[in-house]
Amino acid sequence: MDDIRPTIRTRPRDGAARGSSTFTELAQQVRARGLMRRRYGYYWTKLIAAPLAVAVCLVAFIWIGDTWWQLFTAAVLAVVFTQIAFLGHDAAHRQIFVSGRWNDWISIVLGDLLVGMSYGWWQHKHTRHHANPNKLGSDPDIELPVIAVTAETASKHRGPVFTWLRSHQGLLFFPILLFEGLSLHASSVRRVFTRGRLERRWAEIAFLSIRMIGYLVLVFIVLSPGIAFVFLAVQLGLFGFYMGIAFAPNHKGMPVVPRDMTLDFLRRQVMMSRNIRGTRFLDVAMGGLNYQIEHHLFPSMPRPHLRRAAPIIEAYCREHEVPYTSVRLLASYVIVVRYINRVGLGERDVFSCPLADQRSFIGASSTGG
Repeated sequence: MDDIRPTIRTRPRDGAARGSSTFTELAQQVRARGLMRRRYGYYWTKLIAAPLAVAVCLVAFIWIGDTWWQLFTAAVLAVVFTQIAFLGHDAAHRQIFVSGRWNDWISIVLGDLLVGMSYGWWQHKHTRHHANPNKLGSDPDIELPVIAVTAETASKHRGPVFTWLRSHQGLLFFPILLFEGLSLHASSVRRVFTRGRLERRWAEIAFLSIRMIGYLVLVFIVLSPGIAFVFLAVQLGLFGFYMGIAFAPNHKGMPVVPRDMTLDFLRRQVMMSRNIRGTRFLDVAMGGLNYQIEHHLFPSMPRPHLRRAAPIIEAYCREHEVPYTSVRLLASYVIVVRYINRVGLGERDVFSCPLADQRSFIGASSTGG
């Protein structure tokens, strides 16, 4: 199978030292604008609202009782759990408090106790992703068990079943996301019971047990078995789908870095990430993940500052000839599906790459807002 990865080019005069100084200059501008300042009021409001929202949903669930109307409750819970997961993501990146310990415990409470996702599992996986986004052999987010996002992954499995799945993976991409919620919970349980270093293992085990066992017991006490299973399917399916469509546009279809290639920090983070343009409603719906470039450059930047930072960082990247990708939401999904479809089909035209597709959507527009 020919390699369909986009070619990554850097200017010859840009060495590692120059790249480091280039990012330092940008960081100084960002800090001078106060964009790394903590937003305690914003986050305390969300931290108080999160458990209250879950409590309100559970009270409503008990009050509504054994009826098919509970499927609407399942949909609401899927949204609430995803929004709480976004908040846990902020805490894990040290966006909320100065204290790492406080951020860690907030992430554990939000993730393990309220959502049912292991913070330790997420941290182990996500830290490697941030260090080397879209790099072969380093980024776990491009080594998916079902969907192949690189030619290397697509060539690993042979046989008629895998061949059929790979050739149809563009069509199957969104339906598969309905199973992502179940996968996240299963990965979390597996992580906390697997040997290896895991800080606060017993706290995570306790919180995950309370969340998962308690939730299942409540569902089957309130609902009859048939409705209960459908309720869980809808809630888990929509939760996974929501999580998937929020994270999928960020890097899939962007250049894949070969194992032996080294890029400076600025280019490594900007060129492998994609921003999604939209309104403030989109900012809320995607939990700030639509500003993926800014987030990767400054992971501890509070979410409310990402929108303000975007035009500054975009202008800086233009000035220094660093490709900065920004598209609309629908365009991003089209790019992602087309790309993974080409991977699955073993596209031979290496000259047609995701960056070219993006230009067809964004044209001359690259504005951050």
